[in-house]
Amino acid sequence: MEYFIERVEDLNSLDITELVQESEKEGYRFVTRLVNEFEDGTNRFDKQGEVLYCIKNNEGSVVAIGGINQSPFSQKNDEGRLRRFYVLDEVRRKGVGTLLLQAIIDHAKQHFDEITVRTDSAKADAFYRAGGFSFDDSASETTHILQFS
Repeated sequence: MEYFIERVEDLNSLDITELVQESEKEGYRFVTRLVNEFEDGTNRFDKQGEVLYCIKNNEGSVVAIGGINQSPFSQKNDEGRLRRFYVLDEVRRKGVGTLLLQAIIDHAKQHFDEITVRTDSAKADAFYRAGGFSFDDSASETTHILQFS
């Protein structure tokens, strides 16, 4: 199976029902928040430096989604926040998450000095560390940071 990255301009043009349902079953509400915030205009990943990407398989189905925002937890404009990052279970450990994360990092390097993220999952901790992030829980809303220098 091949996977393709695509920038998402209009979330309503995608069918991410499977991502929403699976993430809810796993106890994660952030994909649902992605949909709700896009619909009400709270977060459309359209501010300076922001981007939302999805990964599709060769059948055109969305198997992962994630993006970067200006950090809502920082006064600094040079801090990006990894947001709404989710990969379907069936494609985990197949390079899909890494493909998505690397695209976000490549984009973020052009706009931010660092990326922060918060997770409470041991698997996500290992994933972010493998992606170059350092564990750093010195700020209440952050567990991992990737600094560009």
